[in-house]
Amino acid sequence: MTSFWRGKRIRLRGIEPDDWTAFMRFAEDEERLGDLLNPPRSAAGHRAWAQEQATAESEGDCFRLVIEAADTGEAVGAVGASHADPRSGWFEYGITIGADHRRNGYASEAVLLLLRFMFAERRFHKCQARILAHNEASLALHRRLGFVEEGRLRDHVYFAGRHHDLVMVGMLADEFARLHPPSEL
Repeated sequence: MTSFWRGKRIRLRGIEPDDWTAFMRFAEDEERLGDLLNPPRSAAGHRAWAQEQATAESEGDCFRLVIEAADTGEAVGAVGASHADPRSGWFEYGITIGADHRRNGYASEAVLLLLRFMFAERRFHKCQARILAHNEASLALHRRLGFVEEGRLRDHVYFAGRHHDLVMVGMLADEFARLHPPSEL
């Protein structure tokens, strides 16, 4: 049996101290995409953050993993679960793929592996994601995977000098099981 955390194109793994350069690159890519606008962090800040993440214990069902290309071992992105509410049975997740690695199927495979873990192993009932309305590529990915648009928060996020709509999408565990049987993963 192959690893639960390995797909055809990717492997999900914990953050290592040397991943700081990849995360610095991902932050720059997100800013260019128009999804994040934060003050720049120094190389030393990225190194310290990666070192801290590499040794930190996961906070229950909230964690972040590196998406590594199976053929090269290169860190191509990150995916993680956040804002988990075990009592109500829902969690949010986020993903980023480096600009040079988009449209290679890494994101969809990483999301499916994460959802399989959260639904089948952690027994969550629902996954939610927040997507800026102008991020058509992310919206299309989520539609292809079977997420349903549950709402739009108008002018909800402010950055780059203006307000932006935020689209909420969700998928239920039974929808995931029907759309993505174990043999597909």
